[in-house]
Amino acid sequence: MDSHTARFLSALAALVLFGILWHCFVQIRQIPPIILPGPLRVAEVAWQERHTLAGGFLATGKAALLGLVSSVLIGYAIAIVFSQSRLVRSALYPYVIFMQTVPIVAIAPLLITWFGYGFKTVVIVSGIISLFPIVSNVTAGLISVDSNLKDLFALHSASRWQTLLKLRIPNSVSHLILGIRVSTGLAVIGAIVGEFFVGAGIAGYEGLGSVMIVWQNRARTDALIGGILVSTLLGIVMLVGINGLARLLFHRWTAGEQFENE
Repeated sequence: MDSHTARFLSALAALVLFGILWHCFVQIRQIPPIILPGPLRVAEVAWQERHTLAGGFLATGKAALLGLVSSVLIGYAIAIVFSQSRLVRSALYPYVIFMQTVPIVAIAPLLITWFGYGFKTVVIVSGIISLFPIVSNVTAGLISVDSNLKDLFALHSASRWQTLLKLRIPNSVSHLILGIRVSTGLAVIGAIVGEFFVGAGIAGYEGLGSVMIVWQNRARTDALIGGILVSTLLGIVMLVGINGLARLLFHRWTAGEQFENE
């Protein structure tokens, strides 16, 4: 049995054990279903709502993916600027940290005022939440270059542009992957949070966050828990997909080995 199979079986066993304990807890304490339904009830309702959950999975996944891609592109560009100027990095990096510390729920009304109740706003919220890990990790990768390699490039009179393209950017690949791994989960969280605020205002839009708000208002705790579990599944699927894409695209830098060993 290889390590991947062993880890999968261990995770599956833990999930089954959690379900058994959950069921026993609900039965022994006789908790009303409106407070905490049992796992069998949640599974039954999730199957009944499978079309709604599947549509929400795709809608939220699309928003999270676009938010993640946006954060990668914008974050990498910001990191390149930071790596080329210590003055700019010292002046602006605190504001990047500030963006990370401001609760997104505090600025969501402002985003709605600027961009309206639309899918675009959901993507923007997802992108904002997932931006900081990209900026911080890529900046670290771009500036933490081996001094001997920098001396070698200087010895051959390499320009700043050549040093960036042939030394700093390749050195930042593994840091980029680490940043994306963190940002993937944050992108899903951001998309769902965005849907909590603006999803209900989009005609015909049924992301997971939007339908979960509806179920909450209707006191459908069983469906709500089903939505939470599907949201978790979305994060796992996106992370596995990112891992596979990293191995495929960046194998020449051996960045994919990080994923094989974890």
